Amino acid sequence: MTSSPPQPSDTSGPVPLSAALPTWAKVAALSFGGPAGQIGVMHRLLVEEKKWVREDQFLHAMSYCMLLPGPEAQQLATYLGWVLHGTRGGLVAGLLFVLPGFVSIFALSVLYAEFRDTTLFEGLFFGLKAAVIAVVLEALVRIGRRTLTDRRSVALGAAAFVCGCWCPIRRRSAGPLPGWRWPPRSPCCDTGSA
Repeated sequence: MTSSPPQPSDTSGPVPLSAALPTWAKVAALSFGGPAGQIGVMHRLLVEEKKWVREDQFLHAMSYCMLLPGPEAQQLATYLGWVLHGTRGGLVAGLLFVLPGFVSIFALSVLYAEFRDTTLFEGLFFGLKAAVIAVVLEALVRIGRRTLTDRRSVALGAAAFVCGCWCPIRRRSAGPLPGWRWPPRSPCCDTGSA
């Protein structure tokens, strides 16, 4: 039994994959800064600009993908590609999503291995850090304004942030794996002692 993807409720009709390909390439090219930045880019392009996906559909898909193990932004891109274009769309969106990251990380690693001791590259990487932080903060504010609509949701979001940053228990749900320290230590909770 084959399941068909749910249809977007845009009145303009389905978007052909050939017309959506440049948009998926744009999502891929602009998707850096971790999951918050990547999800923010997808939201801006697919919900706000193109209006291919409704706000409630996007938030539902994002919530579902965050519950799944693995990279939620990658899963969200693949799922939205599947919703809009079926299996081929999911494959295209998913593969395009990882391709620029792979190419850029590979190129940066080659450059870093070759020129890591130069002041130019130290400055370049310092500047990249600042750009990524700006992208992530902009995405968090954008998504936060849409999802944190009342005091209760703001309080839950703040509590999740605090637990995510300062609570070493957050990684215990993965369970002990060979080679892991138990209990695992959170980088932001590390006091520097051995």
